[in-house]
Amino acid sequence: MSLIESIILGIIQGLTEFLPVSSSGHIELGKAIFGIEEKEAGLLFTIVLHFATALSTIIVFWKDIIQIFKGLFQFKWNEEAQFAVKVILSMIPAAMVGVFLKDQIDDFYNGNVMLVSAMLLLTGVILYFSDKAKNPEGPVTVKNAIMLGVVQAIAIMPGISRSGSTIASAVMMGVDREKAARFSFLMVLPLILGAMAKEFKDFFDMSETEQAGAIILDSTVIAGFVAALVSGYFACKWMIEIVKRSKLSYFAYYCWAVGVIGLAYSLFF
Repeated sequence: MSLIESIILGIIQGLTEFLPVSSSGHIELGKAIFGIEEKEAGLLFTIVLHFATALSTIIVFWKDIIQIFKGLFQFKWNEEAQFAVKVILSMIPAAMVGVFLKDQIDDFYNGNVMLVSAMLLLTGVILYFSDKAKNPEGPVTVKNAIMLGVVQAIAIMPGISRSGSTIASAVMMGVDREKAARFSFLMVLPLILGAMAKEFKDFFDMSETEQAGAIILDSTVIAGFVAALVSGYFACKWMIEIVKRSKLSYFAYYCWAVGVIGLAYSLFF
């Protein structure tokens, strides 16, 4: 993988992690177009990209995160503690799927451009109908949090946007748009960190020969990290404004277009 390819993949990861168009689906399509094999991309590179998007989330929501921890350490059933419990409840379904089924899902979807493209078409449908919700103003309830956790677990499948499906689902449940976006981005942060921990474990479980094959050039890793961090920061800020303005349907058209292109690519190339 070249330096330019790593930068492009980093930008794709950063933008699509927060924009409602499926980061995993776009990464798979990007690898297919560049002809990059999974081993060539390197496990370390994957870990670094995930860390970059997690860091961009922390930078954008650092005030919220500090408030949550302050509330927890007061050991009172305050708003921050309730919010933290809702985040934990939302994590459980995706964590269970990630622990027991993630490897099987990745193996099934790896290189399967047709299936990823079909999931992008489905993401477009979800986004389109979310904009039809009329002025939702409700809070994130415990029931909402559990249901959003299930949606997030389903969105582990490449091609289904995690942020898009969770935000759209929350809006259709009547949750205020800005609150839906905030909760969606914060609920995934522990899962990203958990996925990174698992990837680190997989990396250190490898033999020395396998580890050498999983590590790519330092300059490539750094370039991908910077590209994902910068693009992720701006995508996260931009996405919040998009949700508030009820413009998710624009991304529905994009998902449909990319899905159709992906299907055509898988059929004719």
